[in-house]
Amino acid sequence: MQFQRPSIIQEQRQKLSPQMIQSIRLMSLPLQELKEEIQQEIEANPALEVLEDRSTMSLESIPEERVSDSEAQRRFEDSSDPGFSRSNDDDSDSKRMFLEGAITMPETLQEHLLWQLRLQPITSAQRSVGENLIQNLDSDGFHKEDPYILCRGTSKDTVDRVMAIIRSFEPVGVCVADYRESILVQTELVPGAPPLAREILRNHIDLLEHGKHQEIQKRLKASDATMEEALAFIKALNPFPGRQYSAEETRYVTPDVQVRLKDGEFVIIINDEEIPVVGINPFFDRLSAEKHDKVTDVFVKDNIRKARWFIQSIQQRNRTLLKVVRSIVEFQRPFFARGPKYLAPLTLKDIAGEVGVHETTISRIAGKKYVQTDWGIFELRYFFTNSISGSGSRGSRFSKSGVKQVVKEIIENETKAMSDQDITEILARKGIKLARRTVAKYRGELNMDSSFGRKHD
Repeated sequence: MQFQRPSIIQEQRQKLSPQMIQSIRLMSLPLQELKEEIQQEIEANPALEVLEDRSTMSLESIPEERVSDSEAQRRFEDSSDPGFSRSNDDDSDSKRMFLEGAITMPETLQEHLLWQLRLQPITSAQRSVGENLIQNLDSDGFHKEDPYILCRGTSKDTVDRVMAIIRSFEPVGVCVADYRESILVQTELVPGAPPLAREILRNHIDLLEHGKHQEIQKRLKASDATMEEALAFIKALNPFPGRQYSAEETRYVTPDVQVRLKDGEFVIIINDEEIPVVGINPFFDRLSAEKHDKVTDVFVKDNIRKARWFIQSIQQRNRTLLKVVRSIVEFQRPFFARGPKYLAPLTLKDIAGEVGVHETTISRIAGKKYVQTDWGIFELRYFFTNSISGSGSRGSRFSKSGVKQVVKEIIENETKAMSDQDITEILARKGIKLARRTVAKYRGELNMDSSFGRKHD
């Protein structure tokens, strides 16, 4: 019979303290979430207080306060103010005015259509069918479920009649199965639409999507002028009419960092105006210097210690973010100077080695944070991209994102239908060797599948 005997094993384990866990979490938070975290910490820790909240401050609310140099130094050391210079110019006022005006609740497609439905002189039964049809539309304005199954129990004629009414609403062409039906409906509802456009969309849309305009013209025996008129009309249609009311399309982000090219040098500005400056409550500061009972002393010192750690964690987050962005700018100088198609291959390991931290720290700091550049607002993760792996490519100097941008420009500037092989040859002349199947893959990722689709998506 075997018995289990107790044994003692000595081993080393690294255990993260609650403060370390908090510091790591702060590192990954974008501005808005950091602001919420600061508010929660202030509510939980009486030793913390807001010294300045520039996100809600007006000029009239700024007190004229004079303090000594020593007092100012002490306040700075016990606060989360990183000490970076901030400009109080028109740009700050413009940004604040923009953010104040950006917080809106856009009208949804369903709300817009239901409002128009209520104005129609129809029966209550037809209105009920119309409400069901409208609620069944996706963000493009297309049916999610089969409308006849959805309106089971209602005659087909009634469903068709109500669908015809909704299709005439603004935006024209919703309440359809797909984009093909949408542009055909728009053509039929627009007065004076070229008859050839209707014929093309009804019977030759497959050829149109593949850019075979000459074949369509030959089949329909149309003149050059008539064909050009029909194509111009079709290109002006909107295959996805519901998207202009999609709440998902408009999304506002607050950049954590701004990179500007000024007098030939890149200037990096941390956006610290969106988060309040926190510091040690002066009352707790005085209590810590006085004698009290043991319970009070422990309570005061413990909260001050937590407050200082929290302040240091915010400062560490800002310092690390600044170092990471500075390194990214150094690696990606062509991008910041000349635009997205000059984005170079860059890995987390490259930046981690430059900053002197682990790759996971770089991954954490780059997550959900945005940088404003002269070329638009980009997520920090956008700048980390592998090199292309085209035909014979080994450690190419071209990044995947940069090449995709070049492909996009080639497609958008085309004057005629262009095959993947044509794009591959143009890239080769630019010094970018890429396989044809890779070009096809990039077109798919760019949602530019065909000549017709690229013009309208």
